Amino acid sequence: MTAYLLAGILIGPRLLNFIPPNLMAASDFISNLVLGIIAFSLGANFKIEQLRTGGKPVLWISVLEAGCAWLVVTIVMVVYHLLSDLPVHPAFVLGAAAAATAPAATVMVIREYRASGPVTEMLLRVVAIDDAWCLIFAALAIAAANAMSMGVFNVRVLFGAFAEIFAALILGGVLGIVLYAAARFIRTVEEVLVVTVGSILLAVGLAMQLHLSPLLTNIAFGFIVANVVKDSDVFFVNLRKIDMVLFLGFFVLVGANLEIGLLPKVGVMGVLYIVFRVIGKFAGVRLGAYISRADAKVGRYLGWGLVPQAGVALGVALSAKTLYPTYGGIIFTTITATTVIYELIGPIAAKYGLRKAGEI
Repeated sequence: MTAYLLAGILIGPRLLNFIPPNLMAASDFISNLVLGIIAFSLGANFKIEQLRTGGKPVLWISVLEAGCAWLVVTIVMVVYHLLSDLPVHPAFVLGAAAAATAPAATVMVIREYRASGPVTEMLLRVVAIDDAWCLIFAALAIAAANAMSMGVFNVRVLFGAFAEIFAALILGGVLGIVLYAAARFIRTVEEVLVVTVGSILLAVGLAMQLHLSPLLTNIAFGFIVANVVKDSDVFFVNLRKIDMVLFLGFFVLVGANLEIGLLPKVGVMGVLYIVFRVIGKFAGVRLGAYISRADAKVGRYLGWGLVPQAGVALGVALSAKTLYPTYGGIIFTTITATTVIYELIGPIAAKYGLRKAGEI
Protein backbone atom coordinates (compact mmCIF):
# COMPACT_ATOMS: atom_id res chain seq x y z
CA MET A 1 0.00 0.00 0.00
CA THR A 2 2.79 2.45 0.92
CA ALA A 3 4.55 1.62 -2.36
CA TYR A 4 1.36 2.45 -4.30
CA LEU A 5 1.04 5.79 -2.49
CA LEU A 6 4.67 6.68 -3.24
CA ALA A 7 4.23 5.62 -6.87
CA GLY A 8 1.19 7.90 -7.14
CA ILE A 9 3.15 10.83 -5.71
CA LEU A 10 5.97 10.17 -8.20
CA ILE A 11 3.83 9.95 -11.36
CA GLY A 12 1.29 12.57 -10.23
CA PRO A 13 0.95 16.15 -11.52
CA ARG A 14 3.29 17.60 -8.84
CA LEU A 15 6.33 15.58 -10.04
CA LEU A 16 6.54 13.55 -13.29
CA ASN A 17 2.98 14.42 -14.39
CA PHE A 18 2.35 11.06 -16.12
CA ILE A 19 -1.35 10.85 -15.17
CA PRO A 20 -3.69 12.47 -17.75
CA PRO A 21 -5.75 15.43 -16.47
CA ASN A 22 -9.04 13.72 -17.37
CA LEU A 23 -8.12 10.73 -15.17
CA MET A 24 -7.27 13.07 -12.28
CA ALA A 25 -10.64 14.77 -12.80
CA ALA A 26 -12.35 11.37 -12.51
CA SER A 27 -10.46 10.41 -9.34
CA ASP A 28 -13.41 11.40 -7.14
CA PHE A 29 -15.71 8.81 -8.74
CA ILE A 30 -13.00 6.13 -8.96
CA SER A 31 -12.19 6.62 -5.28
CA ASN A 32 -15.84 6.44 -4.30
CA LEU A 33 -16.25 3.21 -6.28
CA VAL A 34 -13.28 1.53 -4.56
CA LEU A 35 -14.37 2.78 -1.15
CA GLY A 36 -17.88 1.55 -1.95
CA ILE A 37 -16.44 -1.93 -2.50
CA ILE A 38 -14.57 -1.70 0.81
CA ALA A 39 -17.73 -0.53 2.58
CA PHE A 40 -19.85 -3.28 1.00
CA SER A 41 -17.33 -5.86 2.22
CA LEU A 42 -17.42 -4.34 5.73
CA GLY A 43 -21.18 -4.90 5.83
CA ALA A 44 -20.54 -8.65 5.78
CA ASN A 45 -19.00 -8.39 9.24
CA PHE A 46 -22.32 -7.36 10.76
CA LYS A 47 -24.03 -10.75 10.50
CA ILE A 48 -26.65 -10.85 13.23
CA GLU A 49 -25.82 -14.44 14.17
CA GLN A 50 -22.18 -13.54 14.79
CA LEU A 51 -23.10 -10.45 16.80
CA ARG A 52 -25.37 -12.54 19.02
CA THR A 53 -22.59 -15.02 19.81
CA GLY A 54 -19.90 -13.07 21.59
CA GLY A 55 -20.92 -9.77 20.06
CA LYS A 56 -21.05 -7.75 23.30
CA PRO A 57 -17.25 -7.42 23.81
CA VAL A 58 -16.74 -6.71 20.10
CA LEU A 59 -19.30 -3.90 20.08
CA TRP A 60 -18.06 -2.34 23.33
CA ILE A 61 -14.39 -2.47 22.35
CA SER A 62 -14.94 -1.32 18.76
CA VAL A 63 -17.16 1.64 19.58
CA LEU A 64 -14.95 2.78 22.48
CA GLU A 65 -11.58 2.42 20.71
CA ALA A 66 -12.96 4.26 17.68
CA GLY A 67 -14.82 6.80 19.83
CA CYS A 68 -11.87 7.51 22.13
CA ALA A 69 -9.52 8.02 19.18
CA TRP A 70 -12.08 10.41 17.66
CA LEU A 71 -12.57 12.32 20.92
CA VAL A 72 -8.89 12.54 21.95
CA VAL A 73 -7.64 13.63 18.51
CA THR A 74 -10.48 16.13 18.11
CA ILE A 75 -9.74 17.78 21.47
CA VAL A 76 -5.98 17.92 20.80
CA MET A 77 -6.53 19.33 17.30
CA VAL A 78 -9.00 21.95 18.55
CA VAL A 79 -6.45 23.12 21.13
CA TYR A 80 -3.67 23.14 18.52
CA HIS A 81 -5.77 25.15 16.07
CA LEU A 82 -6.74 27.65 18.75
CA LEU A 83 -3.12 28.11 19.86
CA SER A 84 -2.01 28.44 16.23
CA ASP A 85 -4.76 30.99 15.51
CA LEU A 86 -6.28 28.67 12.89
CA PRO A 87 -9.98 27.90 12.25
CA VAL A 88 -11.25 25.12 14.53
CA HIS A 89 -13.54 23.23 12.15
CA PRO A 90 -10.87 21.12 10.32
CA ALA A 91 -10.08 19.56 13.72
CA PHE A 92 -13.43 17.74 13.71
CA VAL A 93 -12.68 15.98 10.40
CA LEU A 94 -9.18 14.97 11.54
CA GLY A 95 -10.69 13.57 14.72
CA ALA A 96 -13.23 11.51 12.79
CA ALA A 97 -10.56 10.06 10.48
CA ALA A 98 -8.56 8.94 13.53
CA ALA A 99 -11.25 6.34 14.31
CA ALA A 100 -10.38 4.20 11.26
CA THR A 101 -8.01 1.24 11.17
CA ALA A 102 -6.42 -0.71 8.29
CA PRO A 103 -7.76 -4.29 8.38
CA ALA A 104 -5.51 -5.43 5.51
CA ALA A 105 -2.21 -4.73 7.30
CA THR A 106 -3.39 -6.45 10.49
CA VAL A 107 -4.76 -9.50 8.66
CA MET A 108 -1.49 -9.91 6.72
CA VAL A 109 0.49 -9.99 9.99
CA ILE A 110 -1.90 -12.58 11.47
CA ARG A 111 -1.61 -14.80 8.37
CA GLU A 112 2.16 -14.44 8.08
CA TYR A 113 2.81 -15.50 11.68
CA ARG A 114 -0.17 -17.89 11.92
CA ALA A 115 -1.37 -16.16 15.06
CA SER A 116 -4.31 -17.63 16.97
CA GLY A 117 -5.97 -17.05 20.34
CA PRO A 118 -8.43 -14.68 22.05
CA VAL A 119 -6.54 -11.49 21.13
CA THR A 120 -6.22 -12.54 17.47
CA GLU A 121 -9.90 -13.48 17.25
CA MET A 122 -11.01 -10.22 18.87
CA LEU A 123 -8.65 -8.21 16.67
CA LEU A 124 -10.09 -9.70 13.47
CA ARG A 125 -13.64 -8.88 14.57
CA VAL A 126 -12.89 -5.37 15.84
CA VAL A 127 -10.90 -4.15 12.81
CA ALA A 128 -13.72 -5.41 10.60
CA ILE A 129 -16.29 -3.01 12.06
CA ASP A 130 -14.52 0.02 13.52
CA ASP A 131 -14.26 1.57 10.04
CA ALA A 132 -18.06 1.69 10.07
CA TRP A 133 -17.95 3.89 13.17
CA CYS A 134 -15.38 6.08 11.41
CA LEU A 135 -17.74 6.62 8.47
CA ILE A 136 -20.58 7.65 10.78
CA PHE A 137 -18.32 10.04 12.71
CA ALA A 138 -16.95 11.45 9.45
CA ALA A 139 -20.39 12.13 7.97
CA LEU A 140 -21.24 14.24 11.01
CA ALA A 141 -17.82 15.90 11.20
CA ILE A 142 -17.69 16.97 7.53
CA ALA A 143 -21.22 18.37 7.70
CA ALA A 144 -20.42 20.27 10.90
CA ALA A 145 -17.07 21.56 9.59
CA ASN A 146 -18.62 22.72 6.33
CA ALA A 147 -21.40 24.54 8.18
CA MET A 148 -18.99 26.16 10.66
CA SER A 149 -16.76 27.35 7.84
CA MET A 150 -19.76 29.22 6.42
CA GLY A 151 -20.77 30.51 9.85
CA VAL A 152 -24.18 28.83 9.86
CA PHE A 153 -23.72 25.98 12.33
CA ASN A 154 -26.90 25.32 14.31
CA VAL A 155 -29.23 22.51 15.35
CA ARG A 156 -30.75 22.39 11.86
CA VAL A 157 -27.35 21.62 10.33
CA LEU A 158 -26.75 18.81 12.86
CA PHE A 159 -30.22 17.43 12.18
CA GLY A 160 -29.48 17.58 8.45
CA ALA A 161 -26.30 15.54 8.97
CA PHE A 162 -28.24 12.85 10.84
CA ALA A 163 -30.91 12.90 8.11
CA GLU A 164 -28.24 12.31 5.44
CA ILE A 165 -26.85 9.35 7.40
CA PHE A 166 -30.35 7.89 7.79
CA ALA A 167 -31.15 8.42 4.09
CA ALA A 168 -27.89 6.72 3.03
CA LEU A 169 -28.69 3.71 5.21
CA ILE A 170 -32.22 3.52 3.79
CA LEU A 171 -30.90 3.67 0.21
CA GLY A 172 -28.41 0.89 0.92
CA GLY A 173 -31.14 -1.20 2.55
CA VAL A 174 -33.45 -0.82 -0.46
CA LEU A 175 -30.67 -1.87 -2.85
CA GLY A 176 -29.99 -4.89 -0.63
CA ILE A 177 -33.64 -5.95 -0.90
CA VAL A 178 -33.47 -5.52 -4.69
CA LEU A 179 -30.40 -7.77 -4.87
CA TYR A 180 -32.18 -10.29 -2.65
CA ALA A 181 -35.04 -10.39 -5.15
CA ALA A 182 -32.62 -10.76 -8.09
CA ALA A 183 -30.38 -13.40 -6.46
CA ARG A 184 -32.64 -16.31 -7.49
CA PHE A 185 -31.91 -15.58 -11.18
CA ILE A 186 -28.11 -15.65 -10.77
CA ARG A 187 -26.58 -18.93 -11.92
CA THR A 188 -22.83 -18.61 -12.56
CA VAL A 189 -19.81 -17.16 -10.77
CA GLU A 190 -19.38 -14.63 -13.56
CA GLU A 191 -22.96 -13.44 -13.09
CA VAL A 192 -22.37 -13.09 -9.35
CA LEU A 193 -19.36 -10.84 -9.96
CA VAL A 194 -21.10 -8.73 -12.62
CA VAL A 195 -24.22 -8.24 -10.47
CA THR A 196 -22.18 -7.43 -7.34
CA VAL A 197 -19.92 -4.84 -8.98
CA GLY A 198 -22.82 -3.41 -10.98
CA SER A 199 -24.93 -3.06 -7.84
CA ILE A 200 -22.11 -1.28 -6.00
CA LEU A 201 -21.68 1.03 -9.01
CA LEU A 202 -25.40 1.79 -8.87
CA ALA A 203 -25.23 2.43 -5.12
CA VAL A 204 -22.26 4.81 -5.51
CA GLY A 205 -23.86 6.66 -8.43
CA LEU A 206 -27.22 7.10 -6.71
CA ALA A 207 -25.58 8.22 -3.47
CA MET A 208 -23.46 10.82 -5.28
CA GLN A 209 -26.47 12.11 -7.22
CA LEU A 210 -28.51 12.40 -4.02
CA HIS A 211 -25.56 13.98 -2.11
CA LEU A 212 -25.42 11.07 0.33
CA SER A 213 -22.44 9.10 1.59
CA PRO A 214 -21.50 6.29 -0.83
CA LEU A 215 -19.64 4.63 2.03
CA LEU A 216 -22.60 4.46 4.42
CA THR A 217 -24.89 3.44 1.56
CA ASN A 218 -22.70 0.47 0.73
CA ILE A 219 -22.24 -0.57 4.36
CA ALA A 220 -26.03 -0.82 4.68
CA PHE A 221 -26.16 -2.58 1.31
CA GLY A 222 -23.58 -5.17 2.45
CA PHE A 223 -25.34 -5.63 5.79
CA ILE A 224 -28.68 -6.45 4.15
CA VAL A 225 -27.06 -8.82 1.64
CA ALA A 226 -25.12 -10.62 4.41
CA ASN A 227 -28.20 -11.12 6.58
CA VAL A 228 -31.00 -11.62 4.05
CA VAL A 229 -29.59 -13.24 0.88
CA LYS A 230 -29.17 -17.01 0.95
CA ASP A 231 -25.53 -18.13 0.53
CA SER A 232 -24.49 -14.47 0.74
CA ASP A 233 -20.80 -15.37 1.18
CA VAL A 234 -20.56 -16.05 -2.56
CA PHE A 235 -21.00 -12.31 -3.26
CA PHE A 236 -18.20 -11.28 -0.90
CA VAL A 237 -15.79 -14.09 -1.82
CA ASN A 238 -16.03 -13.41 -5.56
CA LEU A 239 -15.57 -9.68 -5.02
CA ARG A 240 -12.18 -10.37 -3.44
CA LYS A 241 -10.97 -11.76 -6.79
CA ILE A 242 -10.82 -8.27 -8.31
CA ASP A 243 -10.56 -5.88 -5.38
CA MET A 244 -6.73 -5.78 -5.22
CA VAL A 245 -6.48 -4.34 -8.75
CA LEU A 246 -8.98 -1.61 -7.81
CA PHE A 247 -7.17 -0.92 -4.54
CA LEU A 248 -3.94 -0.41 -6.48
CA GLY A 249 -5.61 2.27 -8.62
CA PHE A 250 -7.17 3.89 -5.57
CA PHE A 251 -3.90 4.26 -3.63
CA VAL A 252 -2.02 5.51 -6.71
CA LEU A 253 -4.68 8.20 -7.25
CA VAL A 254 -4.54 9.16 -3.57
CA GLY A 255 -0.79 9.64 -3.88
CA ALA A 256 -1.26 11.65 -7.07
CA ASN A 257 -3.71 13.96 -5.29
CA LEU A 258 -1.25 14.70 -2.47
CA GLU A 259 -0.36 18.38 -2.37
CA ILE A 260 3.37 18.23 -1.70
CA GLY A 261 3.55 21.98 -1.09
CA LEU A 262 1.41 21.57 2.04
CA LEU A 263 3.70 18.96 3.65
CA PRO A 264 5.77 21.52 5.61
CA LYS A 265 2.54 22.71 7.27
CA VAL A 266 1.74 19.18 8.48
CA GLY A 267 4.74 19.05 10.88
CA VAL A 268 3.48 19.44 14.45
CA MET A 269 -0.10 18.65 13.43
CA GLY A 270 0.97 15.31 11.96
CA VAL A 271 2.98 14.34 15.05
CA LEU A 272 0.06 15.18 17.33
CA TYR A 273 -2.31 13.20 15.11
CA ILE A 274 -0.06 10.11 15.15
CA VAL A 275 0.62 10.13 18.90
CA PHE A 276 -2.83 10.94 20.22
CA ARG A 277 -4.68 8.63 17.82
CA VAL A 278 -2.67 5.72 19.25
CA ILE A 279 -3.34 6.94 22.82
CA GLY A 280 -7.07 7.08 22.08
CA LYS A 281 -7.06 3.58 20.58
CA PHE A 282 -5.26 2.07 23.58
CA ALA A 283 -7.49 3.86 26.09
CA GLY A 284 -10.65 2.78 24.27
CA VAL A 285 -9.53 -0.87 24.13
CA ARG A 286 -8.77 -0.88 27.87
CA LEU A 287 -12.11 0.69 28.73
CA GLY A 288 -14.10 -1.54 26.37
CA ALA A 289 -12.40 -4.71 27.61
CA TYR A 290 -13.06 -3.71 31.24
CA ILE A 291 -16.76 -2.91 30.68
CA SER A 292 -17.42 -6.06 28.63
CA ARG A 293 -15.29 -8.27 30.92
CA ALA A 294 -13.21 -9.53 28.01
CA ASP A 295 -10.07 -11.63 28.42
CA ALA A 296 -7.36 -9.68 30.31
CA LYS A 297 -4.92 -10.16 27.42
CA VAL A 298 -7.37 -8.44 25.08
CA GLY A 299 -7.28 -5.25 27.16
CA ARG A 300 -3.49 -5.28 27.38
CA TYR A 301 -2.45 -6.19 23.84
CA LEU A 302 -5.30 -5.61 21.39
CA GLY A 303 -4.43 -1.91 20.95
CA TRP A 304 -1.14 -2.78 19.20
CA GLY A 305 -3.07 -4.35 16.35
CA LEU A 306 -5.12 -1.19 15.80
CA VAL A 307 -2.18 1.08 14.95
CA PRO A 308 -2.27 0.66 11.11
CA GLN A 309 -4.46 3.09 9.19
CA ALA A 310 -5.19 3.28 5.45
CA GLY A 311 -8.19 2.96 3.12
CA VAL A 312 -11.20 4.39 4.94
CA ALA A 313 -9.20 7.20 6.57
CA LEU A 314 -7.90 8.17 3.12
CA GLY A 315 -11.45 8.02 1.83
CA VAL A 316 -12.57 10.43 4.55
CA ALA A 317 -9.66 12.71 3.63
CA LEU A 318 -10.56 12.60 -0.05
CA SER A 319 -14.22 13.32 0.72
CA ALA A 320 -13.19 16.25 2.90
CA LYS A 321 -11.01 17.61 0.11
CA THR A 322 -13.90 17.41 -2.34
CA LEU A 323 -16.75 18.57 -0.11
CA TYR A 324 -14.83 21.02 2.06
CA PRO A 325 -12.60 23.01 -0.31
CA THR A 326 -11.41 25.73 2.09
CA TYR A 327 -9.27 23.55 4.38
CA GLY A 328 -9.74 20.14 2.75
CA GLY A 329 -6.22 20.26 1.30
CA ILE A 330 -4.44 20.39 4.65
CA ILE A 331 -6.76 17.71 6.08
CA PHE A 332 -6.05 15.44 3.10
CA THR A 333 -2.30 16.02 3.23
CA THR A 334 -2.12 15.42 7.00
CA ILE A 335 -3.98 12.12 6.82
CA THR A 336 -2.12 10.92 3.72
CA ALA A 337 1.31 11.73 5.16
CA THR A 338 0.54 10.10 8.51
CA THR A 339 -0.95 7.05 6.77
CA VAL A 340 2.42 6.32 5.15
CA ILE A 341 4.02 6.38 8.63
CA TYR A 342 1.25 4.24 10.14
CA GLU A 343 1.60 1.64 7.39
CA LEU A 344 5.33 1.41 8.08
CA ILE A 345 5.10 1.06 11.88
CA GLY A 346 1.66 -0.59 12.05
CA PRO A 347 2.62 -4.17 11.09
CA ILE A 348 5.58 -4.02 13.53
CA ALA A 349 3.23 -2.89 16.31
CA ALA A 350 0.68 -5.61 15.49
CA LYS A 351 3.38 -8.28 15.52
CA TYR A 352 4.68 -7.00 18.88
CA GLY A 353 1.21 -7.11 20.47
CA LEU A 354 0.42 -10.62 19.25
CA ARG A 355 3.84 -11.89 20.37
CA LYS A 356 3.41 -10.35 23.83
CA ALA A 357 -0.02 -12.02 24.01
CA GLY A 358 1.68 -15.37 23.32
CA GLU A 359 -0.35 -16.00 20.16
CA ILE A 360 2.50 -16.15 17.61
